[in-house]
Amino acid sequence: MEASACSSAHCRLTMKEEDYLESILNISEEKGYAKAKDIADDLGVSPSSASEMFVKLSRKGLIVHRKYEGVTLTETGRSVGVQVRFRHDVLVEFLKSIGVSEETADKDACFMEHELHMETIQKIKEFVEKRR
Repeated sequence: MEASACSSAHCRLTMKEEDYLESILNISEEKGYAKAKDIADDLGVSPSSASEMFVKLSRKGLIVHRKYEGVTLTETGRSVGVQVRFRHDVLVEFLKSIGVSEETADKDACFMEHELHMETIQKIKEFVEKRR
């Protein structure tokens, strides 16, 4: 299945797809898998919307979806999820370091993590680390 997996050279992911991969990563690290209800609760969507996204992500080779058993990430899906979470965490730390509340920092990071170039994220990380 990995042979047909999505890579940055072969397809672009939407913000929503990246959010799902990040959520699946976080939940599956706790439980070993993620179900539609888990993801729906985390992202504030309906379980049927989560199930529809599972089909899309499965077609892109980013998750393994077993109906009624939940989903797990493929190696490629995990890599994307880890990258999105890294971006999110760096941005939250940066925003908090300039006085933004944790709740607002988390919300803003959710948007920013998809828009900023990786070079920018890395420089923000270095900036935050120097300030510690």
